[in-house]
Amino acid sequence: MLAISKRGQAMPASPIRKLVPYAEAAKKRGTKVFHLNIGQPDIETPSMALDAVRHSDFKVLEYSHSAGNESYRKKLTQYYKKNGIEVSADQIIITTGGSEAILFGFMACLDPGDEVIIPEPFYANYNGFAVAAGVVVKPISSSIETGFALPPIEDFEKAITPKTKAIVVCNPNNPTGYLYSAEEMEILKQIIIKHQLFLFADEAYREFCYEGKHTSAMHLTGVEEHVVLMDTISKRYSACGARIGAFVTKNKTLLDAVMKFAQARLSPPSFAQILGEAAIDLPDNYFDTTKAEYKLRRDTIVKRLNNIPGVFCPNPGGAFYAMAQLPIDDADVFCQWLLEKFSWNNQTVMLAPATGFYSTPGLGKKEVRLAYVLNVASIHLAMDCLEKALEQYALEMK
Repeated sequence: MLAISKRGQAMPASPIRKLVPYAEAAKKRGTKVFHLNIGQPDIETPSMALDAVRHSDFKVLEYSHSAGNESYRKKLTQYYKKNGIEVSADQIIITTGGSEAILFGFMACLDPGDEVIIPEPFYANYNGFAVAAGVVVKPISSSIETGFALPPIEDFEKAITPKTKAIVVCNPNNPTGYLYSAEEMEILKQIIIKHQLFLFADEAYREFCYEGKHTSAMHLTGVEEHVVLMDTISKRYSACGARIGAFVTKNKTLLDAVMKFAQARLSPPSFAQILGEAAIDLPDNYFDTTKAEYKLRRDTIVKRLNNIPGVFCPNPGGAFYAMAQLPIDDADVFCQWLLEKFSWNNQTVMLAPATGFYSTPGLGKKEVRLAYVLNVASIHLAMDCLEKALEQYALEMK
């Protein structure tokens, strides 16, 4: 009898996308859906980057180098230098999105059955990458009451076993928006030195910090062999469909291992590398307008949420996500109800249940993630919907 693998059975479905059929059905009924469920920016992809693709002129669309185009990698070193990160082109491997960088890191640094520690809630696809690589995720919980600050060092120590090989940190964080401080990054440095671990740093939202300064894992001194930067242009340039990321480390042995994985998948996307390379030439003030817009959206959505009776939302320091605690018992049920049974002025809102971002069963049942990727006017309308929905839901649940 034919059967799929245990890995295939264990592979989790996306908690962010599982409600899509309900949203599609709502739209077919004529209901407008405000999408706050997914981090797809509405900011336009820079025209000069798109133009570089449009105006590219070659007769054959060839494979690039498995590490990515040398011209792009050299350009990236200039970008990183502006961010206080000193790396050479041969310390960068271009990947098919940040996703492939994370997967390469898991496969090159951990054997099947090895463990990786991740503060939760965390980006749900880390679970999928772990299953694909045969890696075990050991979560340590952060709390909405502290704004999802880094858990105490004691919690890390308790989670470490002989099988622990790495810690993953996303800074600024998806899904919480929390911006880890220089002091918190130093705590992670102490742990990885003491226990000889890798530190995987997902810095997809580096550009979007609203209070305080971004501290990259690559800024940490004395741990060059331990640190792996996992990067992407998806959010930086609002180019999610380009699927271009980067695996960056000063660990030569690790780079050699990852290069073999890179060779096995041949090369990263060619047109998207052209786009990424051109985007590096954007003026230094390019992000000022974008960041100001996201900050306005953040301030708007956090204020509106905290003005709704029974709702609590900490103020996120970065990225473009907010986590909110709602006066409900089951976020999965509520988020589906919003799409299946609720409509106000022929509108509803789509949220991401927080349970999908926790690995520990039972956590996040009253929490949702909201991506403030819509303009301020749409955010106000979405919050009007949510406020009315919570009133109606409370009456229906009595």
